[in-house]
Amino acid sequence: MENTNARMQHIGSALSGFWRRVPVAIRAIVTGFLVAEIGITTWMASLMFVPGIWPLVIMGGALCAFCAYFGGNWWPKATKEIRRERFRALKLPRAVWTWSLLAAMLFVIVTQSSVVVTFRVVEFPAELFDQGFGLDDIPPWIAWMFIVMSALVAGICEEVGFRGYMQVPLEKRYGPRVAIAITSLVFVVFHLNQAWAPPVLFHLFALSAAGGILAYAAGSLIPIIVAHVVLDVFNFAYWWSDVAGRFEMRPLAETGIDAHFVVWSLVFGASLALLVWTLYKTNAARQRSAD
Repeated sequence: MENTNARMQHIGSALSGFWRRVPVAIRAIVTGFLVAEIGITTWMASLMFVPGIWPLVIMGGALCAFCAYFGGNWWPKATKEIRRERFRALKLPRAVWTWSLLAAMLFVIVTQSSVVVTFRVVEFPAELFDQGFGLDDIPPWIAWMFIVMSALVAGICEEVGFRGYMQVPLEKRYGPRVAIAITSLVFVVFHLNQAWAPPVLFHLFALSAAGGILAYAAGSLIPIIVAHVVLDVFNFAYWWSDVAGRFEMRPLAETGIDAHFVVWSLVFGASLALLVWTLYKTNAARQRSAD
């Protein structure tokens, strides 16, 4: 028994030593990807194998456990501080909360308005965005529960994985600009298996970059998690299903420039300018609180 324990400790030490010799960028990418995938895979598996509304109950508990563990709780003690660091701060000064949550809401408006403007310039590929969630056959209130839970899973798990476990170590090694760029590229690759991704690859990169800036400026994942969840509620309910309606506007080549296009273009331009401003104010508020 002692020999077995000794061999296991030796193997564990060898693996730990090997992992520490792997470049920081690779370690961060692999770890962030796996953290994000754990939560998403759990949700997909529960949808496939658990009937009725029980996946909602299971995933609610799983998300609580996910946040608790990757936030720095439980065993092993040796990794608690690293996990807390990569989960970023939960307590922020009031000014940082105010500016970062305002930036989060503008993040949603910028993203949605940019997609609307894009699909007025080019034709909306409805067949690529139809995800076939099967929500038409269930009562609307249950459909909305699944939509909200799907948004919570994506928002929490992807942000903890990408803006936390991937971006934080990259920030420490390469600085925030390189870290955000690398994380955003990987975020795009992470979504390439989605049929809807090719028409909005630039949007995905810009979305991830803005999310990375918000997480860094606030020093917390909470604002970008809020933004991601709200954004995906819109995405799941409108763009990827027709629970909240359907986009039926035709491209400008057919309609010419109309009031709909002008209004949404103005919304996009104004919200983008305000987002840049609120990100600056968020970072300034955090810097003042640190002094």
